[in-house]
Amino acid sequence: DWSPDGKYLLVNYLEDNNWLTQNGLIESSGKGKLINLSQSGYDNNSPKWMCDGKMMIWFSNRHGMKNHASHGSESDVYGQFFDQKFYERFKMPNDEYLILKDADEKLKNPASPAGRKDTPKLDDKDKAAATATATTAKKEIKIDMDGLWDRKERLTIHSSHLADAVMSNDGDQMFYLAKFEKGYDLWQTKFKDNETKLFLKLDAPGAGDLTIDKEGKNLYLLADGKILKVNIDKKEKKEIGFKADMELKLAEERAYFFEHVYRQVDNKFYVTNLQGTDWKYYKKTYSKFLPYINNNRDFAEMLSEFLGELNASHTGCRANPKFENPDETGALGVYYDETYAGNGMKIVEVMEKGPLQNSNSQIKAGAIIEKIDGVEVDHKNVSYWALLNRKAKQTILLSVFDPSTNKRWDETVKPITLGEQGELMYQRWIKNRQKECDKLSDGKIGFMHVRAMDNDGFRAFYEQVLGKYANKEALVVDTRFNGGGWLHDDLATFLSGKKYIEFVPRERKIGEEPQNKWRRPSSVLISEGNYSDAQSPLSHWEREKG
Repeated sequence: DWSPDGKYLLVNYLEDNNWLTQNGLIESSGKGKLINLSQSGYDNNSPKWMCDGKMMIWFSNRHGMKNHASHGSESDVYGQFFDQKFYERFKMPNDEYLILKDADEKLKNPASPAGRKDTPKLDDKDKAAATATATTAKKEIKIDMDGLWDRKERLTIHSSHLADAVMSNDGDQMFYLAKFEKGYDLWQTKFKDNETKLFLKLDAPGAGDLTIDKEGKNLYLLADGKILKVNIDKKEKKEIGFKADMELKLAEERAYFFEHVYRQVDNKFYVTNLQGTDWKYYKKTYSKFLPYINNNRDFAEMLSEFLGELNASHTGCRANPKFENPDETGALGVYYDETYAGNGMKIVEVMEKGPLQNSNSQIKAGAIIEKIDGVEVDHKNVSYWALLNRKAKQTILLSVFDPSTNKRWDETVKPITLGEQGELMYQRWIKNRQKECDKLSDGKIGFMHVRAMDNDGFRAFYEQVLGKYANKEALVVDTRFNGGGWLHDDLATFLSGKKYIEFVPRERKIGEEPQNKWRRPSSVLISEGNYSDAQSPLSHWEREKG
């Protein structure tokens, strides 16, 4: 973010050997050293100049609630004051501040009734010189380095999911976009009054780019894809109309993207020799396909092949077409006998927690669904999947036959989505692996699958390992088919616990430390179905541990 006088830049950067983002100050001329302004072991981002360059604000997760898996948290707005005098005014009690503010007004407006009577009159030349001097003084930014890192303040009183923030020019109040409930709302803090309140309800799914005009009368922001103007005194919002037409030339757009991908790799690939890949040669080879591609699916496939020549992870391309009124097949939460030759759908298993597992249903394994909504399931003429198309969440009629009792009946049911059925299948797989592990180890070893390297995945894992399996002798940690995320260090640390104390009051053992780590043997399963940090860091940890 450029300083008002153009001499400095506020930047985000990474210190050497440190993933944490810091706030930096550097001269825009390129001279001088980069100064670490935040010097914080917490994450820092979005530094912005405020109050004509007398201070900056940024977001920090120091106080916010954090995900159990370390990554992801709430933030606060922080302020760092570059001007010692301005900082003293900010910290000044309200009564003292009002006296000082009144004195400043008299100096600025000496001709007013409240002004000084002894103020000398200036001719036009002197007025011009005074104006030029005042303008220059106002624009020039001076960083008071002495005590700079002590002039840091937390400006919000509650951590939240923040989108943006802005200070008034005098530093008396702050507006910020925070999400506590449905969406982002506009909040206001008056520092001298020690008052923070909801200023304007927006319920915006997305928001940001909050600015204030020079007079401090209006706020401008983006909310839910709209440009809004908010009058501060009236608390009124007004949408600013905007319209633009674009002529989309698909072939030229794809050609541009292809060139963009080529340059991104050439300039930013993690090793400069591109792992020995002749990138210019492959660009020439794959560009020959461009004139013959007329859809994004084929284009994405071609780009994936192109990037695949690098033989590197985290590369590829996807097409995400949006279909209007798409096919959405309903699911009954059962497994079918695919070898059954007769008409109907023969059930071999009813999934736990599925739509057919309830106190009113008579459908069990071995039953045959003969009709759906009165239409006979005839494999020669109609697919039973077609009879379930667009039936998710809708009540349908099943006509069922049980060969073991020779009984027929009708039942109503609400099918679930295929995604929901996939979740039932996953939970079934977990329980079966746990039963298998328990059986083969005579109940000595616990089993838990780490579904994803994220907060939810870690919470599910942590709960069962230290709850259900707390007294097991060993643990099998299955990470197969994990799509990755950012959990490797948390998981490796969790599995590396070593007991260093026992609590035994009155000869009764009640616990050990560390209590939030696994302290016994463990084994980690990894497969080629793992992706990102679900594979290599854990396999490295396992090799180190032996």
